[in-house]
Amino acid sequence: MKVIGRLLLASALTMSLTLALAAGAAAQVSDDVVKIGVLNDQSGVYADLCGPGSVEAAKMAVEDFGGKVLGKPVEVIFADHQNKADIGANIANKWIDTEKVDMIADLPNTAVCLAVQKICQDKNRIDIISTGASVILTNQNCSPTGFHWTYDNYASATGTGTAMVQQGGDTWFFLTADYAFGHDLEKSTSEAVVKAGGKVLGSVRHPFPTNDFSSFLLQAQASKAKVIGLANAGGDTINAIKQAAEFGIVQAGQRLAGMLVFISDIHALGLKTAQGLVVTTGFYWDYNDATRAWSKRWSARMKGAMPTMAQAGVYSGVLHYLKAVQAAGTDEAKAVSKKMKELPVNDFFAKNGKVREDGRMVHDMYLVQVKKPEESKGPWDYYKVLKVIPGEVAYKPISETQCPYLLKK
Repeated sequence: MKVIGRLLLASALTMSLTLALAAGAAAQVSDDVVKIGVLNDQSGVYADLCGPGSVEAAKMAVEDFGGKVLGKPVEVIFADHQNKADIGANIANKWIDTEKVDMIADLPNTAVCLAVQKICQDKNRIDIISTGASVILTNQNCSPTGFHWTYDNYASATGTGTAMVQQGGDTWFFLTADYAFGHDLEKSTSEAVVKAGGKVLGSVRHPFPTNDFSSFLLQAQASKAKVIGLANAGGDTINAIKQAAEFGIVQAGQRLAGMLVFISDIHALGLKTAQGLVVTTGFYWDYNDATRAWSKRWSARMKGAMPTMAQAGVYSGVLHYLKAVQAAGTDEAKAVSKKMKELPVNDFFAKNGKVREDGRMVHDMYLVQVKKPEESKGPWDYYKVLKVIPGEVAYKPISETQCPYLLKK
């Protein structure tokens, strides 16, 4: 009987210790809630490729995780930064200081990314960039609590730029959005073109955003370059491609290269206009059973649209963040950051993805070509996958890093 009594006492003590540890972990959630802010373009040129769709993706990740982490509720809020760095910075400061936001996600527009990532670093918060593109976000302007998830300009340039040169497009002229993102995309693509054996004949920078590309297209046409590289995104890319078609540029023999094209852009253009475009993407909804299953769930919430890589990336980043909070036993940013870099990324978006020390999530990218109208079997059936680009090839090697906190180690 004494033995049984001791066993029961030991069991009770073990249970008490387990409950105490669980309570301690739960107590590490600041303000008794984990709050995620989706900060993006809800009304402008990037609204279709991220916007409300990214908010729904974040909500789906929270729901799929169970709505709680460490026994505490998870909330998702959102705001429109209007593609202005000062507005984005003001929202981020208010969210962190007043609304106690723990993590900020999505973040299209490099200028906004740079401002918000610095705020998150200074105030010990996590940011996960899905739609921002510039390589500097995990390079010169890296952050110990900042992450770059879905793609970047280096990956886009390596895929599309290299492929176009290999197909004979060895002379280039760029139409470039005149802000940090466009400059970075032109630079990355130029380097990829030259490395592949091509030559850059020149470039022209256009205001962001702009509706009239006529003068810029005429300069590109006059360059006689075989490829006109569009170092822009969203509504700017759509307008440039539409107006190039009106000018008969492709029919006259020059090729267009959309350096950052989303499936929402193809939908807006239509296959008749977009057919033949070669694009690099981090996600395609119709790639396999897992991507189709998730995308159809998302589509049911978004009036039949299909998700862009940015929107799918938001889901993946938010889900990984919640897994890291659970593993860390706290929502404190540095502890969560450490776990995010330790845990592999395995979901419908990425298989065996790895978060590097600089915050870059490394995963496979896809080189795709837009189908001809007669090749499409139905709505949103837009891409032929030409090849898989391994993550180790797609992203800038960490051995070439200029990340300040890594160089200090």
